[in-house]
Amino acid sequence: MKKALPYICAVAVCFLLGFIASRLQAYAIENWYPYLAKPALTPPNVVFPIAWGVIYLLSGISFGLIWNSPSPQRRNVAILWGVQLLFNFLWSVLFFALQNPLLGFIDIIVLDVLVLWYIVKAWPVNRAAGALFIPYMLWLVFATYLNGFVLFNN
Repeated sequence: MKKALPYICAVAVCFLLGFIASRLQAYAIENWYPYLAKPALTPPNVVFPIAWGVIYLLSGISFGLIWNSPSPQRRNVAILWGVQLLFNFLWSVLFFALQNPLLGFIDIIVLDVLVLWYIVKAWPVNRAAGALFIPYMLWLVFATYLNGFVLFNN
């Protein structure tokens, strides 16, 4: 059970922050976001919670792998995991709750760098932990495109 606790806690924290973000952004998703110019590649709204659910699950598993690693670098990588999660949460607040695509764009660029940095730093500690962040990185690149389009076309 002791080895399972980091996985359970990390997944729970991810989903809890995702839930809080969804509450903070609910008004904007209903009353602001639908009226923005968006690119043709924008997925339907139902795709976003599914994608984030998978990403949060993979992220929590990645953290568990890092935390249970014997590597002396595990603490630094775990801190990086927490920092990227903070910027992930902040994006919802900045983009949706504050309805500010510019601040959201700045945040998501930082988040892109943090997630890429996490992959690079996690890889030597536990390759699977780094690999579990690749879908997240791909989704973030797409989300950065969506955010950028909204920023420059509204």
